[in-house]
Amino acid sequence: MKRFLLAITLVVSMTKVHAQVSVTYNHDSPKQNQFTVMEVGTGALTPDAYYWALHNKYRKNAAVKNKLGYRTTAGIGLYNQKDEAEKIDSSLTQRAKIEALNVADRQVDLAWQVEGNKITSAMENFGININRIVAVGGTPNERERWDGLFDMYNCAIRATREAYMPNAQRKKEYLKIYAEVESQNDLLIKYLVQLHNRSQTTEILEAENPVRVNKAAIAASAMSRWKSSSQKGGSGNGGNSNANDNEEVIIK
Repeated sequence: MKRFLLAITLVVSMTKVHAQVSVTYNHDSPKQNQFTVMEVGTGALTPDAYYWALHNKYRKNAAVKNKLGYRTTAGIGLYNQKDEAEKIDSSLTQRAKIEALNVADRQVDLAWQVEGNKITSAMENFGININRIVAVGGTPNERERWDGLFDMYNCAIRATREAYMPNAQRKKEYLKIYAEVESQNDLLIKYLVQLHNRSQTTEILEAENPVRVNKAAIAASAMSRWKSSSQKGGSGNGGNSNANDNEEVIIK
């Protein structure tokens, strides 16, 4: 009995599985005709009475407004765009080659290799002259302005070297900086000459100060000489001693 029930259960289960796996195909001719008319415009809408009664407007122009016409028009449009696409592709390829050269030109700083030594030498001379300001008589406040200019030109050089620009433009910027540094260095040299001349003039004026007359020492010396002459010469030399007393002697 148990075996019989087990066999029945297996048969029922296999029947359900087979029913789930199998597909039933029922051909519907009116639906197939409608899809054919919609896609390629061939065939006829059936039943005709149904479409005449409910969809008569669609029945009249369904074959004309099929998808095949739109597909054909789209294909022709795509074919006409082929030449234009090839032109665009060629232009973009050529532009990419030019941009690759531009990138290489901007990444390698050839201008610094040409102008770098000249600019570095000018900046070194400028820095040396700035360090001479205090030595020739200038003050730290007077040097502060020139230190600011030196730092500004250093920043300009560093920014130009790090900038993303072609070497032709980079060279123009380097030459502008070099001209500015040379111009400021010439002004600094003139300023150093003025400071040096001012320092020398001050020293000369201090060396040529007039000797101050010490009247007390002159009077004491005159009194000592008068007493000495009085003791040696007596009264007969009184007139000469009075004459000598009237003379002002300056001892340097």
